[in-house]
Amino acid sequence: MVKPKRRYVCQACGSVATRWQGQCADCSEWNTLTEEAPETVFSARHDLSGGGRKVQFVPLDHPVELPPRRKTGLAEFDRALGGGLVAGSAVLMGGDPGIGKSTLLLQAAANMARDGASAVYISGEEASDQVRLRAGRLGLIDGKRGTAPLLLASATSVRDILTTLTAMAPPALVVIDSIQTMHSDRIEGAPGTVSQVRACAFELIRYAKDSGAAVVLVGHVTKDGTIAGPRVLEHMVDVVMSFEGERSHQYRILRALKNRFGAVDEIGVFAMAGAGLEEVGNPSLLFLSGRADPVPGSAVFPALEGTRPVLVEIQALTVRLASGATPRRAVVGWDSGRLAMLLAVLEARCGLNFSSAEVYLNVAGGYRLTDPAADLAVAAALVSALADRPLPAEAVWFGEVSLAGEVRPVAHAAIRLREAAKLGFARTFGPAGVEAEGGARHTGLSLLPNLVDRIMGGS
Repeated sequence: MVKPKRRYVCQACGSVATRWQGQCADCSEWNTLTEEAPETVFSARHDLSGGGRKVQFVPLDHPVELPPRRKTGLAEFDRALGGGLVAGSAVLMGGDPGIGKSTLLLQAAANMARDGASAVYISGEEASDQVRLRAGRLGLIDGKRGTAPLLLASATSVRDILTTLTAMAPPALVVIDSIQTMHSDRIEGAPGTVSQVRACAFELIRYAKDSGAAVVLVGHVTKDGTIAGPRVLEHMVDVVMSFEGERSHQYRILRALKNRFGAVDEIGVFAMAGAGLEEVGNPSLLFLSGRADPVPGSAVFPALEGTRPVLVEIQALTVRLASGATPRRAVVGWDSGRLAMLLAVLEARCGLNFSSAEVYLNVAGGYRLTDPAADLAVAAALVSALADRPLPAEAVWFGEVSLAGEVRPVAHAAIRLREAAKLGFARTFGPAGVEAEGGARHTGLSLLPNLVDRIMGGS
């Protein structure tokens, strides 16, 4: 019998090598290759000569009944999911340690159990009594609405979990906290390895599809914020969600990165309080709260997350340095590379000198921006800080800036303007050709020097 070759799997990216080496050839991470069994139950050859079941094909126009959605009792959670949990779906949720993933899912499971839908919370990291202590702090035990009829368990064996679940009526929701702590006795390797995570997720997802239960898998994240484990895990599930926020801030944002049943980039906004996570119905008021009188370097930007407009404040500060000193650029909540590009455009196209000044940029409230429409708001804040002149308090700024200094149109301008008018902003500055709504006055800018002239001129 030929001895199977050894295989080494990278724990960071999942690539396979035939010999051990210190650095992964694909992702360049060090000391991530571990030896794993080459033969598993999933890699066994299938006999194609017969014995299998025929696949049933369905015409494209065959009438089907859409799978029902189940409300979690948290409107912001349902919004990020696209309307609620779909029966038989698999959801993967990631986030930094201590950000509130377990708290959010415990509250959602308790709400569903109170509304008559059975829910199961299985923790591989905490004992059942530890989960009950947290539930008591959240008011889920002997609270205003009584004790939630939620089933708790502490287990790490996927076989034991599935044996127990299949022996009972399929629950509406199954929470696995977390997938990195689960292990299958069919696979060699410690819990958390690529093969274990992939195999355990496969069995749990197959249970969701067969039983109709919605399964939520909590995933750990790496140091750069991505979900740990093989990338194939994100392809296996139906929905990938990221719970973001700074632990020093009370605000949390639940973002859908992938959703087979709804829009991508939908967000739900929460605030961490003493009794758990509280929903924030109007995030624009939240991120603009505490704004004082107009100060130089402050601009309001109407961001768009999925279908939800959110007004955020962008703050800039410039500090002149003595000649010969190296200026510093610090960014919080925005792309540092895009800031460098915007500073270069302001110097080359508008004649402004930032080379001898330190530049600090911050998105207030711990919010993170990836929308290119924020270019104009950032440019306005930078020019205002450099000129030491405040921007109009009742104005918002949006538009993409090109390397040629052009202000280009952005998507969904009408939605941004509608949200700004609803919160009392009477003036908008953005790309030319946009019509303001609600009686607001829109100033169209085609080139970045037009913006500089208006701020320097005080208009």
